[in-house]
Formats: sequence, C-alpha cells, structure tokens
Amino acid sequence: MPDTITVRATDFSRNFAKYQDEAIAAKVIAVTSHGRVIGAYLSANELAHYELLKRREREVLVVGDLDDGAIAAIETAQYGHAPE
Repeated sequence: MPDTITVRATDFSRNFAKYQDEAIAAKVIAVTSHGRVIGAYLSANELAHYELLKRREREVLVVGDLDDGAIAAIETAQYGHAPE
C-alpha cells in the first residue's frame, strides 16, 4: 500500500495547497472527520494506477480471443507465483 498521510478535514480544507504538494511524495492523503476516514486525495500517479486497476476489474476476456502467448502463460502459471 502506498505511504499515507492522515489529516483532519478542517486542516485539509484550510491547507489544501500544502497537502496538494505532500500528496506527490505521500501518494495518498486520507481525510478524516470525527476520527473516521471520509475520503482521500490521491497524487496524479496514484490516481492513474487506481484507474488502471478499475479498468482491469471490468475487463472481460473471452478465451477464444486470447493470443497464443497469453494461453501459454495461463497453461504454465503456478498458483502463488507472480508472472515473469
């Protein structure tokens, strides 16, 4: 998980420029109200990563549409091992 800074909503709204800059290094700023997370501010890179994951989540693959390389990778895959 990326580095996360947690700030209160009032501090975040009063010091947005500061936290905007800090998000570049921290990646994620969790915003809280009354001790619970109510939202988050993401760096541009973290947002791009999130959008990529969301696209993959909705991607539908049909076995007949896969190329030979993808099928070979699936056939040789081992549970618990990341692909090379």
